Amino acid sequence: MTEKEKEAVRLPENAFRELKDGEEYRPVMNPQRQYPEVNAWSVTWGILMAIVFSAAAAYLGLRVGQVFEAAIPIAIIAVGVSTAAKRHNPLGENVIIQSIGACSGAVVAGAIFTLPAIYILQAKYPEMSASFIKVFISSLLGGIIGILFLIPFRKYFVSDMHGKYPFPEATATTQVLVSGAKGGNQAKPLLFAGLVGGLYDFIVATFGLWNENFTTRIVGFGETIAEKAKLVFKVNTGAAVFGLGYIVGLKYSLIICLGSFAVWWLIIPLMSVIFHDQVLNAWNPAITETVGSMSPETIFREYGKSIGIGGIAMAGLIGIIKSWDIIKGAVTLAAREMKGKSTDDSKQLRTQRDLSFKIIAIGSAVTLLVTFVFFWLGIMDGNIKFAVVGILLVAVIAFLFTTVAANAIAIVGSNPVSGMTLMTLILASVVMVAVGLKGVSGMVAALIMGGVVCTALSMSGCFITDLKIGYWLGTTPKKQESWKFLGTLVSAATVGGVMILLNNTYGFSSGQLAAPQANAMAAVIDPLMNGIEAPWILYIIGAIIAVVLTLMKVPAIAFALGMFIPIELNTPLLVGGIVSWYVTSRSKNKETNSKRGEKGTLIASGFIAGGALMGVLSALLRYLEFNPINEQWLANPLSEVSSLIAYALLITYFIKASKAK
Repeated sequence: MTEKEKEAVRLPENAFRELKDGEEYRPVMNPQRQYPEVNAWSVTWGILMAIVFSAAAAYLGLRVGQVFEAAIPIAIIAVGVSTAAKRHNPLGENVIIQSIGACSGAVVAGAIFTLPAIYILQAKYPEMSASFIKVFISSLLGGIIGILFLIPFRKYFVSDMHGKYPFPEATATTQVLVSGAKGGNQAKPLLFAGLVGGLYDFIVATFGLWNENFTTRIVGFGETIAEKAKLVFKVNTGAAVFGLGYIVGLKYSLIICLGSFAVWWLIIPLMSVIFHDQVLNAWNPAITETVGSMSPETIFREYGKSIGIGGIAMAGLIGIIKSWDIIKGAVTLAAREMKGKSTDDSKQLRTQRDLSFKIIAIGSAVTLLVTFVFFWLGIMDGNIKFAVVGILLVAVIAFLFTTVAANAIAIVGSNPVSGMTLMTLILASVVMVAVGLKGVSGMVAALIMGGVVCTALSMSGCFITDLKIGYWLGTTPKKQESWKFLGTLVSAATVGGVMILLNNTYGFSSGQLAAPQANAMAAVIDPLMNGIEAPWILYIIGAIIAVVLTLMKVPAIAFALGMFIPIELNTPLLVGGIVSWYVTSRSKNKETNSKRGEKGTLIASGFIAGGALMGVLSALLRYLEFNPINEQWLANPLSEVSSLIAYALLITYFIKASKAK
């Protein structure tokens, strides 16, 4: 690319604001020109990114319950490799690399939020089984459904609502790609931070030189108040989770932590006081001890998380109600185009070409038919009635929730897919039991159905980000839509393999893998499918909290997520959020603060990617029976003190590196 061409690469002034009457948005790449987009370079790198980040995201999600969006780090790497290779006009290629590679986070979220529940329940029901094929097929079909269901909404979200939605992740990714096209050397900070964060987390996970968590139990007084007052504080000191907190930012990390603190520091102690001498086992007959004799962790696991589940389910329902006008508008738009004559691609601007609605309609019908056969022969033992009910539930719920996922990503950059999936599982369980499918077979069927829906919703949220990036930069939507299917295929295969590896290494029922969403799914599905009364009163309490928060204009989904994710995994999000605020507010110059924030985002992305990838490597070493960790040292309070010192040094490095020019 010549210097003149580099100078021409810039976002228009109206890229991030609403258009005035008669005003038109003109993307970076001229819609009337052809640019390199899909070729051997972009497809090869896109596949590689999908494999690498699927493995990384699966590990992080199962270890700490948070799946990071891969769009930004993949975009940075795409810029780095295209710059190193001196590619000519690489902007379109880099968008395709990012679009294919970003399938990783979407497919991973869909799979790990639901399917590990099958492994978790195996400890109680040995006859339950999950296989690579089941994980792979359910993830693949869900991803395809999510892509096909979203395409009719593309013009509404990316064009009609231009400037009305902030699209935070798409904005950041677009800025990275534009700066890279200008010749910016954006990959170096990410790669160095990835090395720092990766080595930091690798040392902890593989060698255990310091403890993974710091808790108030390390001193006698802390242990006393934990057992007597049921009050405890914990923080995970990993680099990856800290980086995630930085990107989430102070506002949402604070809301998540407030949900966590409400459960751990208010509800759990109150339950211990009110029900001190009672055995509350109506929802779980295996409980034999009184609430007062339980540890805070046990009270949280048996009761507190259910309140969070109710909150997440209600927040998802509220999201649907709020998005109903969007659903009707997009359906009307799609129907209007379906009734019209087919558009000749050659007469359309390149940037307005989508896959035809005929292909979308046929593709959706075929995918749903294949899903039906998968349910019928692979999951529901040849019972056609169960399969028909199952596919109807999946199709209707996935379509309705598609706009909720896209709307959430467009506004806040986070997808409440876990809450919507919990709601799907509750509804699916009630309906399937009503038609006669229950017990172990019912649990497997409902979880597979939930996996398909969860992946579809996760994919739709991810894909709207890709399409918005393409809209701003001027790529061809039809090419993005077509090649997204390949990324889904690769990511589904990768996540299936990583899930099997982690289960063989740690075991989902061992407690070494947090998998909070999957544990929540297992907790919901078990009683419903076995005739045991579900903890509806706890769900209702959570639902009421979500309604009250919504009336107070507080994001209920973030608060509810905090209520059921363990406190040690929420607290580092707040630490990262505080550091994000600190880094971006120290200077009186707004431009300086903005540059520091962007630099911090690169470093945080490196921490996330490096820490997660090293986590996969550490799991592989354990699988090969390489485990030099000294458990006696980790039980020593000094190991937790060491973790706090290491954490302080990591944060200090992060702040200094973010401020460095």
